[in-house]
Amino acid sequence: MLSVISYPVFALSLILALALSIAPFPLDWLEFRPEWLGLVVFYWTFRAPAQFGILLAWVFGLLLDVLEATPLGVNAMAMGLIAFLVLTVHQRLRMFPIPQQCVMVFLLLGINQMLVHFIKQLLGADNAGFGYLWPALTSAVIWPLVYALLDNLNRKLG
Repeated sequence: MLSVISYPVFALSLILALALSIAPFPLDWLEFRPEWLGLVVFYWTFRAPAQFGILLAWVFGLLLDVLEATPLGVNAMAMGLIAFLVLTVHQRLRMFPIPQQCVMVFLLLGINQMLVHFIKQLLGADNAGFGYLWPALTSAVIWPLVYALLDNLNRKLG
């Protein structure tokens, strides 16, 4: 576990995740866009649970709601849920090898995507099927890269 975190890396990673969440993406591949903010919330809750918790995840989820023009609170609740779930298992997560962490990323971000999808369905969205889980899968695939990048930056600058 990292004992010291680099606050510039912390802030920059969250800002970059918000920017990547609304960055232009090819329409054919839009449903496969990783859940960038979810990955960063997962990472910082996993690595620095004392500094990054449910409230901060909720605030950044609210910012994502504003940036995406979704109903306020949808992403906020989902990010808070991710932080809560990671906090409940972060001691075990530390012992998991990277492939098992990828499975956990898929499961937790899948729960996030299901919650957002469910709320959007209640509000009148008309997309059916399980296509909403693609971001969880692509996020799990790129988790080792995000983990290694943020860990190295945090070590060098922390």
